[in-house]
Amino acid sequence: STAPPAHAEQLVLHHKFIKTKRIVTDRALVLENATHGFRRPNILDVKLGVRLWADDAPAEKRARFDKITAETTHASHGFRVAGMRVWQGDEAPRGGHVDADGYKIYDKNYGREEIGVDNVADAFREFIGAGREAGVDEELGRLVAQAFLAEVEEARRVLESVETRMYSSSLLFIYEGDGKALREAMEEATHVGQRAATNGDAKTNGVPEATTNGASIEELVNVNGDADEDGDEDEEVLPKIYSVKLIDFAHAEFVPGQGPDENSLRGIRSVAEILRGIGEEEVVNGKKSSA
Repeated sequence: STAPPAHAEQLVLHHKFIKTKRIVTDRALVLENATHGFRRPNILDVKLGVRLWADDAPAEKRARFDKITAETTHASHGFRVAGMRVWQGDEAPRGGHVDADGYKIYDKNYGREEIGVDNVADAFREFIGAGREAGVDEELGRLVAQAFLAEVEEARRVLESVETRMYSSSLLFIYEGDGKALREAMEEATHVGQRAATNGDAKTNGVPEATTNGASIEELVNVNGDADEDGDEDEEVLPKIYSVKLIDFAHAEFVPGQGPDENSLRGIRSVAEILRGIGEEEVVNGKKSSA
């Protein structure tokens, strides 16, 4: 018989090594793609805190981060927009701030130079409303804002109940940027929620009812939360609607006896206040419109 090429034999040996190599440890990390399951994920990174540096930061880093705080909404609101992208649709002209995949890109300078004390809420309106051409209309935008608010309030409740410190952590917001897919996912979530209620399986998290086009925020939050949890492979996989995650823990620790992390909580409360306002207004092309 013909012997396999040398490189093929090496690959086989390498594969055998990979399969049998074991790492002895009682700790492990599982990496997750937060955008998995979305067709056209719109993404917003909100950097939290007034103070951005940890206790072990050198003087140069402290001075640099303090300058960022003083010049941005970190000082006034406890957060800044670190960057975001919003899908503009298949027909959107490419070029400029719109990349080859049709996403409008807002880089780090957007939150530092274009967003200030007087227009900080406009960044969230832009995030939720700038996808109008992709089919994300006013009612979908309101539902997304209200669902985001429910998750941010839950994050607030959790952080108020623990004694931690996190510096330069972020809230990562994602929602389905394809308006047609978003509406279909919301409708499916509504049907699942209604079936669960009929079967006596519905959960309540104290989320206020705010029904639009048949979808309640409670149903969206509960069903979308279930979609994020690991389950049996045979279970129905629902399309993703939105996601809110607390990320970036390079400088995080538990501090027993020192109380909640008011540095991060200031930003979270500010974000909640902004989302609460947006959820009660119409969002058209990133601008506020009277309801």
